[in-house]
Amino acid sequence: MQTDPTISPDLDCWVEGANGHPDWPVQNLPLGVFSSADGLPRIGTAIGDYVLDLDALAQGELIADEDVREALQQPMLNALFALGAEAMKGLRARLSQLLTDSDYRAAIGQHLIAMDEVEMELPALVGDYTDFYVGIHHATNVGKLFRPDNPLLPNYKHIPIGYHGRASSVRVSGHPVVRPSGQKRPSEEGAAPTRSPSARLDYELEMGIWVGEGNALGDPIPIEEAENHIAGYCLLNDWSARDLQAWEYQPLGPFLAKSFLTTVSPWVVTPQALAPYMKPMPPRPEGDPQPIDYLAGGPDKAALGIALEVLLSTEKMRRAGDAPHRLSEGEAAAAMYWSAAQIVTHHASNGCNLQPGDLIGTGTLSTAEESGYGSLLELSEGGKKPISLPNGETRTFLEDGDEVTLRARAVAEGQPGISLGECTGRVLPARG
Repeated sequence: MQTDPTISPDLDCWVEGANGHPDWPVQNLPLGVFSSADGLPRIGTAIGDYVLDLDALAQGELIADEDVREALQQPMLNALFALGAEAMKGLRARLSQLLTDSDYRAAIGQHLIAMDEVEMELPALVGDYTDFYVGIHHATNVGKLFRPDNPLLPNYKHIPIGYHGRASSVRVSGHPVVRPSGQKRPSEEGAAPTRSPSARLDYELEMGIWVGEGNALGDPIPIEEAENHIAGYCLLNDWSARDLQAWEYQPLGPFLAKSFLTTVSPWVVTPQALAPYMKPMPPRPEGDPQPIDYLAGGPDKAALGIALEVLLSTEKMRRAGDAPHRLSEGEAAAAMYWSAAQIVTHHASNGCNLQPGDLIGTGTLSTAEESGYGSLLELSEGGKKPISLPNGETRTFLEDGDEVTLRARAVAEGQPGISLGECTGRVLPARG
């Protein structure tokens, strides 16, 4: 039974064009940071073709909660995330009221800014970034390239695998992707490694999880409470230099092959907005181990019912005016072996303190079918099978001038459908 009035499909928003908007109807109300003509970053929400300035609403005392008002006047979302799930729900309820009650039109309308007049910023200051590996089909596909007879290592189905990434190189959608240079494995045994720009640059289709309130050092997060520590979701592209990675990853895992850039979409879509689109986690195949006690249980609907797609636009395509080519499409729920709640719980299970604004990546989300593979490494079978594009070009990995766009939408029967926006990056030549 639907109990949250902010997700009702019957809501009527007074903002022109918001009702039935394909991305940002009033049922979505994502949070983000934007700047306009004055260049000052401030917090807003997307509604139709506009951004609503929440800093201005807070200063005008249209938000009753004093702590929330103060947090909305900060240049990033960390302070708001720190207030926790109940404060976030309260803000969402108030915004829904303001945008559906026409009595507020005069007071609110003056703070709407056309979306094409703003520049989106990184939504939070990322203190820590952790990337997981919960896409089982991706893990299997990649494992087969290196271990055809044993693609998944013994721990994979017992523990959510992850590594700590580089927080300082997280950037918002649109930031250029400068091709990294680095060491590569010797061409033959006994030879010396070489250093040059990566020739096997790749994207990775992931979901990002923004940490909300977080936990104190030493205090684990029980699986039953994990959802309350998720402030929202975004798209995430974990750009990867496969040739650098192949030489450096043993024995400690990825380093320079990943740390040159991670791109996120600008809007944080809250768990409340996504509630109607969540699904039960897919049943584990017969013979697979059940989660250990601390990872068992949690929400009944923990799988992200979000449709994902990857588009590629080459420099030649753009010059010709050609539309981007879809490389893949699939659903997050079909790709994840571990849920977002399990990721959060496991991350904090040893007492690690998660902090407001920390970013967690799911790992590459590939479906079982080739049409849903989330990286070129998989689509090209490690570079052995070139991908044919409609204009006659081919790709095994990304070339200079290529632009990759990740998109995500949540759709369910009886609901209006909402977007998570886009996550885009264009490859530039290596420097130095």
